Parts: sequence; C-alpha cells; structure tokens
Amino acid sequence: MKNLRFLSLAVATVATAFLASCGNAPKEEVVEETAVEVVEEVPVEAPKTVVDIAVGSPDHTTLVAAVTAAGLVETLSGTGPFTIFAPTNAAFAALPAGTVDNLLKPESKDKLTSILTYHVVAGNVMAANLSDGQVVKTLNGQDLKVSIKDGKVMINGANVTAADLAGSNGVIHIVDAVLLPK
Repeated sequence: MKNLRFLSLAVATVATAFLASCGNAPKEEVVEETAVEVVEEVPVEAPKTVVDIAVGSPDHTTLVAAVTAAGLVETLSGTGPFTIFAPTNAAFAALPAGTVDNLLKPESKDKLTSILTYHVVAGNVMAANLSDGQVVKTLNGQDLKVSIKDGKVMINGANVTAADLAGSNGVIHIVDAVLLPK
C-alpha cells in the first residue's frame, strides 16, 4: 500500500508540475501600432467684402477714410451685392485743394454720403456686361453713363483702370476720378 500511495503521490506531483508548466507558458501579446496622423488646422479665411478689398488696398486709403466718415462701412459690408466704382487716392488728390478735408468734416456727412453713394450701383455689374451708352442708377438715385471707346470703359468720363475685383458681396471697378453728382 505504501507503494501505491507513493506511486499516486508521484503521479500527482508530475501531473501538477506538468499542468503548472503549461499554464505558465509565456503568452505572446499582440500589440497593434496605430499611427496617429497629426492634421494641422489651417484657419479658413472668410471671403472678403468690397470694403475689405478697399481696406487692403494702399491706393484707396482716402476712399476708406471717406466711407468710414460717412458711416457706410456697415452698409457696404452687408449682403449686397454692390458694384463700386472706386476712386484712387490720386483721384481724390486731383480735387480742388481742401475739398477732401472739408468733406471729411462731421458737418459735411450728408454731402459726403451723397458723393460716395453716387459711386455705388446695386447688383453685380461686371465689365463685360457694360455697353456703350448704358445708363446705370446709383444708390443716391442719380444715373451714371457708361462709354466704351477702343475697348476702354469710362464711367461719366472717368477711366476704369482695373475691373471686376470680386468680393463676397459685390464687385469693384477702379476709376481714375471722383464722380460728382449733379
């Protein structure tokens, strides 16, 4: 019986050792590597309004000062669309001495507003859509006359020096003279 007990104990020990060694086998761990792509966020620039275009132009600082003095920045930054015949600084400088300074005074706001709105037409009027002899109504209620000679566009005698500068709320045509209402 001692032999049977000894044999049972030996078998149990071997079986336990065998089972213990099977359970402790090193497990292979599967590690998945995930590549994380870093995406740099680039700020999306809002479309520029006709006012933003003028503000960004070094040739239109006088026009921007006039639009600001007349309180038209918010209006011309609205949904529009607007077509603006934008005089350059040189065009304003060609006016008689003291004219611009007088127009920028608070007591001249109505006159300044009338002059500036005479440069604005409702809608998107592209240069290709203008025709010789065409008359367009401005926001101040008066008309501008278009003339085209040898492919050159003029508005009330002022030369269009650059056309179709598109903004989110309209278009700008650069003119070389200040348009004065009657």
